[in-house]
This record gives sequence, structure tokens and C-alpha cells, in this order.
Amino acid sequence: QVQLQESGPGLVKPSQTLTLTCTVSGGSITTSGYYWHLIRQPPGKGLEWVGRIGAPGDTVYSSSLKSRISISRDTSKNQFTLQLSSVAPEDTAMYYCVREEAGGNYDYWGQGTQVTVSS
Repeated sequence: QVQLQESGPGLVKPSQTLTLTCTVSGGSITTSGYYWHLIRQPPGKGLEWVGRIGAPGDTVYSSSLKSRISISRDTSKNQFTLQLSSVAPEDTAMYYCVREEAGGNYDYWGQGTQVTVSS
């Protein structure tokens, strides 16, 4: 059973950098054929795809966030990490770590972590 656990700061001030880590258990983030995503949901809105990192470490980012985002990983800890710079209140959302399986489905989700951007 794969499990994903988000850990984040909860509250971030505007213009600061958000760092959010996803810890994976029950499966390796380097296993070929899987992708590891970050998806967010602002209050009252739908899901928004943020970006993803693949098994070899390749990354793809949302075009709307591309200038502010970086996703990296620590294979020794089986973790991947989002850094989002210059945050604004519009970045307030529930952030989810998600696995995409080889067939293209999102099969495992973390419980989510709330991030609020406010001074």
C-alpha cells in the first residue's frame, strides 16, 4: 500500500518561499513508470495541477507557475519537495501529493496540507 504524506508550513507570508515536502512509503519514487505530482485546490475552487517529477528526476511545471516553481527530490529519504517562490494570497490552497501510475491514473493521494498565505 503506497502512502503519501505532505508536510508544510501551514502559514506563509506574502513574497516568501513556500517549501512543501511529500514523503512516500510503500513504493519508491525512482520506480520506472510512475510520476509524482503536486495538485492544489484553492478555497471554493477546483483542483489545479502544479507540477510533477518523474522516476528519473525529470520535471514538468504548470505554465502559470513556471517562473516561481521548483520540484526536487531526495531519493535517500524517498521524498519530493515543492518550492514556490514569491507567494501571494492566491497561492492559498490545500496542497496534495499524488502518484500517477503507468496507465495515467492518479491512484494514490496524500491527505493534503493547508497552506495559507497571509501577513
